[in-house]
Amino acid sequence: MRTGIVAAVLFVLAHFAMLIGVTTPEKFYFDEVHYVPAARQMLEPVMPEPMLNPMHPPLAKQIIALSIHSFGDGPLGWRYPGVLFGSLAIVAVYLCGLALFAAQSPAIAASLLAFFNQMLFVQSRIAMLDIFVLAFGLFAIAAFMHGFRRQRPHLWFALAGVGFGLSIGCKWSGMFVLAVCIAIVALIRLMQSWRTQFADARADDWYRPDLWPGFGWWQFAACFVLIPAVVYLATFIPLYGFSVREILEAQRRIFSDNTTTAIAGHTYMSSWPSWPFLVRPVWYLFDKIDDERIAAVVFLGNPLILWPALIAVAICLRDWIVTRRVDAFLVLAFYFGSYLAWALLPRTLGFIYYYLPAATTASFALVYALKRGSMPGWLLWAYVAVGFAGFAAMLPISAASIGTSMATFSRLMIFQNWI
Repeated sequence: MRTGIVAAVLFVLAHFAMLIGVTTPEKFYFDEVHYVPAARQMLEPVMPEPMLNPMHPPLAKQIIALSIHSFGDGPLGWRYPGVLFGSLAIVAVYLCGLALFAAQSPAIAASLLAFFNQMLFVQSRIAMLDIFVLAFGLFAIAAFMHGFRRQRPHLWFALAGVGFGLSIGCKWSGMFVLAVCIAIVALIRLMQSWRTQFADARADDWYRPDLWPGFGWWQFAACFVLIPAVVYLATFIPLYGFSVREILEAQRRIFSDNTTTAIAGHTYMSSWPSWPFLVRPVWYLFDKIDDERIAAVVFLGNPLILWPALIAVAICLRDWIVTRRVDAFLVLAFYFGSYLAWALLPRTLGFIYYYLPAATTASFALVYALKRGSMPGWLLWAYVAVGFAGFAAMLPISAASIGTSMATFSRLMIFQNWI
């Protein structure tokens, strides 16, 4: 009951905060020019040709289309789904925190840090696909974490498979966290087949030889291959019916578009090693209202959260190596898995918003680092307050409805490459 109440409160607060001023600007900005027309097209009685935005799966665009049908073809209809799923992502972070830390206070702190890191807030207020991928992926991670230390994880892992299928149905980058879970389970099963044991085994070890005694390979395949595949392919049925040929052709087209090496040249492009250091932000919007005022939206990240998060990740890495802690292991797996996967792709065109899933899971690393050992309990909440201060300072360039002066803009742009 308490978990449900806390989750509901977090959802309502996040939903209210993200909804304020979401209809500004009243025009498309940044990649809305790609996804909203594609969503509009799905509302046609017969899908016209050519299909718009065929390089991504349809689920997120179907959700935007449903919102347009419900709230009208305007800024609220375009962007409300992002607000909804951004709020759900905050709830999912809270559920992940409960699984990791087994306590309400650090779980709530993790959800607040995820909100205050600026990235999730900005991405929840624009009609793009990434927030849907994140929300479904976080619920899947929460289910996986809740099942990780159980003797019978079958239901939790099956729920994770459903979440991963929905995440991939929005954008193929949802496969990254699914691959992390597959790698974790495969590694543990391999070590068990080798009869691996730690000489000084402890209850909080990330690996145990008695983990999941009734979870066989066929159940593994069902939860992490079959269920995600069925859920994913089902998202194409509203577009293609049960035409196997057309659904397979859609997969070929998505694969071709997402594995072709892109020509580098976008104004805001950046390479994956630079993302954790916030080297190159993406300006979603920069409109001059008059000579002294601007309306701006920048996807950058809160430096007061994301720079210290790198130290927290290093602490997790040290603890996993030295003490084999399971919570440190899971934090590292989902942080590096969702981040370093981008290094394996052949595309040369990258943007810092690809770092959103890793930046969100970095909240767990911060909570872990601030609650370990003999750290005083107030320190975590003092840091949450610091994160809020950074978030508030960036609001003039996070929400277009607030607007800001050129003087404030100049103060916030600490480095030349942020402009």
